[in-house]
Amino acid sequence: MIVKLGFLVILGMTLAVNAQLKTGFYSNSCPTAESIVRSTVVSYFNKDPTIAPGLLRLHFHDCFVQGCDGSILIAGSSSERSALPNLGLRGFEVIDNAKSQIEAICPGVVSCADILALAARDAVDLSDGPSWPVPTGRKDGRISLSSQASNLPSPLEPVSVHRQKFAAKGLNDHDLVTLLGAHTIGQTDCRFFSYRLYNFTTTGNADPTINQAFLAQLKAICPKNGDGLRRVALDKDSPAKFDVSFFKNVRDGNGILESDQRLWEDSATRRVVENYGGNFRGLLGLRFDFEFPKAMIKLSSVDVKTGIDGEIRKVCSRFN
Repeated sequence: MIVKLGFLVILGMTLAVNAQLKTGFYSNSCPTAESIVRSTVVSYFNKDPTIAPGLLRLHFHDCFVQGCDGSILIAGSSSERSALPNLGLRGFEVIDNAKSQIEAICPGVVSCADILALAARDAVDLSDGPSWPVPTGRKDGRISLSSQASNLPSPLEPVSVHRQKFAAKGLNDHDLVTLLGAHTIGQTDCRFFSYRLYNFTTTGNADPTINQAFLAQLKAICPKNGDGLRRVALDKDSPAKFDVSFFKNVRDGNGILESDQRLWEDSATRRVVENYGGNFRGLLGLRFDFEFPKAMIKLSSVDVKTGIDGEIRKVCSRFN
């Protein structure tokens, strides 16, 4: 009953985030839309569970450039999708598949931006994370430029820069840490953090914030001059489960990306990490399960296009 009550609170909050978005937006115009998205995500997830963090990241990258308008889905040599920070994104085929199924039943009704927001929610749920009512009603944007991808947070940037970039989207420190908790699932390449192991300072030392035992493990996985494309889990303890162990890793000096570990050094973000990564796993796990949906609803309402401000694409990878 407590959990159900919590989600009723979240549901009430969605209506206040953006008055033009609402849960069940397609209940009359395309009542099977959400179930089609869900079944599509399930189909891909059952074949490859790593698609879950891919879909979550795809939605995050979409919302940080031009807002949550599906602009990341546009293919092209100068589109947002082609920008350097987006080259490793995955899950486009899941969105395209769901869109084609929906178009066959409800042509010109459901936006690609909404399909992506729903797929991200389903990806978290399938990874033993929370579920939540996704407010829908977004239109697809008509602009997608690789040059605008500089808005995306980089793992090389300090917390102060991330704070500015999140604040520009109406997201605070609590949202920042909560959303980065998505790193409890997913992987990264050795090349994106190996400098922390071998050449963090001018003398070639390792990043002193890395737990020494973990440093040895990382060096074994990512040897100097080794394969920079080798994949490493962002959460060393439960990489396929959406839980609070990511925050425990940051607390204990076991963060993989520099930007993740720096959350422990900033006093404001450290307090949030402590709240999620304390010793009372069950209670804090429930708190994260409650806070993450709220942060995702807030993120998914950033600069959305509604009404006449956008379009409903026929194919997600190209403008009409």
